[in-house]
Amino acid sequence: MITTSQMEKGALMAAERILIGCPVHQSPQILACFLDTLQHLHHHTPHPIDYLFIDDNLDPWSSELLLRFAYTEKSLSPNRQITVLSSGESLQYEKDEVTHQWNNLLIWKVARFKDRILSHAREARYDYLFLIDSDVLIQPSTLDQLIEAKKPIISEIFWTEWTPGSHQLPQVWLTDHYKMYRADYGEELSEEEIQTLTLEFLARLQVPGVYEVGGLGACTLIHRDALYDRISFGPISNLSFWGEDRHFCVRAKALGIPLFVDTHQPALHLYRASDLPKATAFFHIHRIAPVYQKIFAK
Repeated sequence: MITTSQMEKGALMAAERILIGCPVHQSPQILACFLDTLQHLHHHTPHPIDYLFIDDNLDPWSSELLLRFAYTEKSLSPNRQITVLSSGESLQYEKDEVTHQWNNLLIWKVARFKDRILSHAREARYDYLFLIDSDVLIQPSTLDQLIEAKKPIISEIFWTEWTPGSHQLPQVWLTDHYKMYRADYGEELSEEEIQTLTLEFLARLQVPGVYEVGGLGACTLIHRDALYDRISFGPISNLSFWGEDRHFCVRAKALGIPLFVDTHQPALHLYRASDLPKATAFFHIHRIAPVYQKIFAK
């Protein structure tokens, strides 16, 4: 028999609020796929979901897609808060079929956007912040999976060929800049030992589970226990690591906040325009009906 206190506890848990935050500087074709995955989320979670997009697009079609998404979702759920803010910046971000062209100005611009989203989540007293990049496609029940893990900071895994034809690697790592192995302080490992440990780590991530890591990003759920601590994406002045996510992770670990990755429901990273055909199979497998993609179906 369910008691009144149990019912109240269940109602409280169901009322926990989630903010999905995303800086967007994206091609309209990839952004359409991303928005199609987002619009399926609220069918799979009892938690109220709001959105905050920082529109840093140069292509007006991408900005239009964000506004269409906001209008459509708001019409379906009038109580849902969907905010699209102009970035007010115009730094060009280039990518091609080989890689993404980053520089320090772009990296710290993104860091400012993410910290702006963090501040909004705190001021509005959200229980969770889900930070996700606009080229990452998630499965419909990914948010529930991450919430059920009950971790302060956890990412859903995805795999990427960082250069064409290379082995796919995850967006999580164990130590330093992007090492897939651990070594004791002062320990020098041979190349063979490094390769063995790296392969063991990568093999572990192929098995569905939740694992502690040293670094993560791009598809990350932050629980209120960590959200209201001093986490930030801003630069740590005595750290030369490349990328705002690394500074975020180092700061979190220094604050005593552990980092985790979930591997039950891998996301799809549309790193290049040539990856777009993979979205079709992803949508078919996970029964996601394309809505925004139809705009570019001609």
